Amino acid sequence: MTIDPHQPNRPVLIVPFVWIGDFVRVHSVVRLLKAEAPDRPVDMVSSTLCSPLADYMPGVRRPVISDQPRKKLGWAIQKDLAARLREAGYGQALIMSRKWKAALAPALAGIPIRTGFAGEARFGLLNDIRWGERKLPRMIDQMGALALPKGVQLPPEWPLPELKVPADELARWQEMRGLGHERRPIVTLSPGAVGAGKAWPPEHYAALAKALTAEGAAVWVLGGPAEAETARLIVETAGPGARDLTGTDLRNAILALAAADVSVTNDSGLMHVSAALGTPTVAIFGPTSPWHWKPLNPVSAILEPPGDEEARLRAREIGNEAVAHRSTAGVAVDSVLAAIRAALAGKTQSR
Repeated sequence: MTIDPHQPNRPVLIVPFVWIGDFVRVHSVVRLLKAEAPDRPVDMVSSTLCSPLADYMPGVRRPVISDQPRKKLGWAIQKDLAARLREAGYGQALIMSRKWKAALAPALAGIPIRTGFAGEARFGLLNDIRWGERKLPRMIDQMGALALPKGVQLPPEWPLPELKVPADELARWQEMRGLGHERRPIVTLSPGAVGAGKAWPPEHYAALAKALTAEGAAVWVLGGPAEAETARLIVETAGPGARDLTGTDLRNAILALAAADVSVTNDSGLMHVSAALGTPTVAIFGPTSPWHWKPLNPVSAILEPPGDEEARLRAREIGNEAVAHRSTAGVAVDSVLAAIRAALAGKTQSR
């Protein structure tokens, strides 16, 4: 990493991608920075949606909240962010996104070292320009490379993202939500996903929830407003053993996943949150490549539609294009139920 030798402990700013899963991945970079210089503060630019994640990331001093408009520059918002960055006195900004506007506020703020890939012709906005982004197949390799000196070989493994929820905060949340005496085991279902075809069918989730409650499990449905209708279907199908915990505050989902015994998710942001919390995670993939997009953290199971082994192998070379034809509907409810049972059994044996 390029550090000003005269002021090595000036804070570092990370400008991450805007999606939940990508925000979680960036914690690997935070851990890398803190291992190099434990006393150097690290802040992260964040949307209001993602900001609760920063509260549970060891090594992050604080989120710098700025809600940038999609597909617009948002000049006034950029100037406001730049003023706040200038006041904080950052020594370096690591700009993960290759978008032109992601580098604008750090440049306007006069942050001395602004590191990022060339991206959308960001000459002038960046002064520590890196090349070869497209030769790095995984997002974590691209992000991690920005935290290392130019030309350094990437490590074989990156530090794993971590989310740590204090036990007392979790207990208070459960009591406040009327979940303090919930029967065990708790299985969370996260039916949301961004991108066509990535979501397991709502009817599959409903059938799974019904089977789980019949076996004595508590089912909590997580997600945002877009998942409200699916949550209604799941709860109506599964009965009183299922609860709808969808809402607008990501913190509720983080705490629910921290309390869960097993988490079932699509290839989504909550998959990464669950894995970073250390909750046993059953992840369902369809038209995306697990090798590229699975969490860095260990998961209990990755379930893909059966067959088409050739496409699965080609995906490691060319990415999602090789498996874009696959549907998550091909993952059977019984397969997910078996993976949950195995995860619960493994958790019981480890106690």
